[in-house]
Amino acid sequence: MKGLIYVVGIGPGDFDYACNKAISALGNSDIIVGYKTYIELVKPHFENKNFLSSAMKKEVDRCLEVLKLAEQGKTVSLISSGDPGIYGMAGIMIEIVAAHNSDVQVEVIPGISASASAASLLGAPLMNDFAVISLSNLLTPWETIEKRLHALAQADFVISVYNPKSKTRTDPFYNAIEILLKYKDPKTPVGIVRNAMRENQEIEITDLANLKDAEVNMFTTLIIGNSNTDIVNGKMVAIRGYKL
Repeated sequence: MKGLIYVVGIGPGDFDYACNKAISALGNSDIIVGYKTYIELVKPHFENKNFLSSAMKKEVDRCLEVLKLAEQGKTVSLISSGDPGIYGMAGIMIEIVAAHNSDVQVEVIPGISASASAASLLGAPLMNDFAVISLSNLLTPWETIEKRLHALAQADFVISVYNPKSKTRTDPFYNAIEILLKYKDPKTPVGIVRNAMRENQEIEITDLANLKDAEVNMFTTLIIGNSNTDIVNGKMVAIRGYKL
């Protein structure tokens, strides 16, 4: 009998923010698979479970192992931080099951995304139309990212930015700021959240002109405001236009 694959979003990392369905799926699984950092976040809550971890950039190998275990009749949870369908593992898992003509069932269980968790810590910066973009050019060519940045800035979207800068990948971050400054006011508010809802959480509000000097890494989510973004009692808010 074939097993089952859950692709589970564990949210920002603090299990107070994991949904009940995610906790139930992990509890019902024979084995939990994921990137080693995320496995460490989950382990304390499921001490009697079997775990299988792997390094970053091993996503295909991870999914192949999950499929192999499910074909053997195991119920397997493949975990992603945030939401698994937003730059997570859901898409690749579905693709691999299809590529192997398997009839193993895949159930995607959502989680609180990095955008949502960062926004809640900053205030309410996503109250109106917004877009999400990753600055990682490992899988998406920089030329494509660049075109999207121009379009989003011209359209005056609030922009949530994932993977803004790593130790070795810094140019996209600085190039993105230059592009945004072509269309946005330098005083546009920018929210910076590092390690959202995890140990060493840090929250900062700056502006687009000073963003280049901020501490930004792969554990950072940026929320860049639009022309209607304001700071209200120290909170970043996208003003929708309600008559108060």
